[in-house]
Amino acid sequence: MTDRKAEVNTDLGAFQNPEYSPGAGLVKRTLWYYTNAILFDSWLMPLYPVKAMVLRWFGARVGRGAVIKPRVNIKYPWRLQLGDNVWIGEGAWIDNLGDVVIGDNSCLSQGCLLLTGNHDYRDPRFTLVVKGITIEQGVWVGARSTVCPGVRMRRNSVLTVGSVLQVDTEPNGIYSGLPAALVRERTLRDAGESDRSG
Repeated sequence: MTDRKAEVNTDLGAFQNPEYSPGAGLVKRTLWYYTNAILFDSWLMPLYPVKAMVLRWFGARVGRGAVIKPRVNIKYPWRLQLGDNVWIGEGAWIDNLGDVVIGDNSCLSQGCLLLTGNHDYRDPRFTLVVKGITIEQGVWVGARSTVCPGVRMRRNSVLTVGSVLQVDTEPNGIYSGLPAALVRERTLRDAGESDRSG
């Protein structure tokens, strides 16, 4: 007769997260919760410079020319850095429990998710695991796609619609699928050159 290891089950009631710090106190987090709900994660359309100014008030680093559409959900602005001319489309969710850096001239399309938090599925207490995301300049994150914790999207790379990215990208790489993999290289035309492919 063989010994069987006692069955272990997930116990969410035992979840503890003592090592994680959100980076701000309860008052600041509460103020941001309501500010985010009213000005960002809503259909209201304040001017883009107003949104940038509010993000800076809460500790974000925001470059020039940021375009932030309605219904954008940002977890913690003090863990967010936006370069110049960053576009964030409707319904995007920046779930930045960890630091998120988005480089100049990058675009987050509608409904995309930047996910910095995960859980250790081997731990019955479901321990939180947090890893930041870096998006370099000229990157395009397609609509309804997901960038997973710890990923670096290198310059001019693309994640196509509905894809899930779990690995770092190569510069100028186009990634697609579940999970996303490199499918081809992105070639940028010279400024002013017309597209004669059609």
